[in-house]
Amino acid sequence: MATRNAPSAPRTELIADAALRLLAERGMRGLTHRAVDAAAGLPQGSTSNHARTRQALLETAVRRLAEREAAVLAMDELPPALGGEAGGGGGGDLLDALALALHRYLTTHRALLVARYELALEASRRPELREFYDRAGSRFRTPLNALMAASGSAEPERHALSLIAWCEGLMFSCAVGSYHSAVPSREELRTGFGELLRGMLGTGTGPRA
Repeated sequence: MATRNAPSAPRTELIADAALRLLAERGMRGLTHRAVDAAAGLPQGSTSNHARTRQALLETAVRRLAEREAAVLAMDELPPALGGEAGGGGGGDLLDALALALHRYLTTHRALLVARYELALEASRRPELREFYDRAGSRFRTPLNALMAASGSAEPERHALSLIAWCEGLMFSCAVGSYHSAVPSREELRTGFGELLRGMLGTGTGPRA
C-alpha cells in the first residue's frame, strides 16, 4: 500500500502508461484521447492538453516505451564482455545478465512487448512516427555495438544486429506467436545466448557446462 506522503506519478507518465496499456489491451484502434483519460483516471481533456494530436500521443507512448524498456533490459548494467570462461567472470557474467534481462521481459512485461509491436506497425505506416520511433530505439543499438566490440567482434554492428534479431524473434514467438505459452527458463536463454555469441565471435563465451 502506498504511503500517504508517497509522490504520485507525473501526469505525463500517467498518460503515457495508460496509452501503452490501452495499446496492449485494445490495439491501435482503442487508443484515443478520451480512452486514455479514462484509463489514467484523469479529467476529460487532460490527454488532449498534453498531446493535442494523435501523432503527439503516439510520440508520448514511444518515448515512455523506450524509458520502460531501458529499465527492464537494464542495458547500463550489462558487464563488459572481455572473454573469460563460461560460468566465471567476463563472458559468463555477460550471459547471466542477458538471460536475466530477456527472461524478465518475457515473464513480467509481456504487455509492454505487445504495445511495442502495435507502435512498430503503426510506424511502418506513418513516416513521421517512423523517424521518431527509430530515434528512440537508437539508445539500445549504440551500447550493443559497444558490447560486441568489447567482446572482440571485428564487425560489431553486424553482430549487434544478429543479437537483436535473435532476441526479437524469440520475444515475438513467446509473447504473441506460436510459442506464447512456452517461455524459456533463464538457463535455457543463457544457453541460447552462449551458442549465438560463440558462433559469432568464436570465443570462450558459451553455455555453462
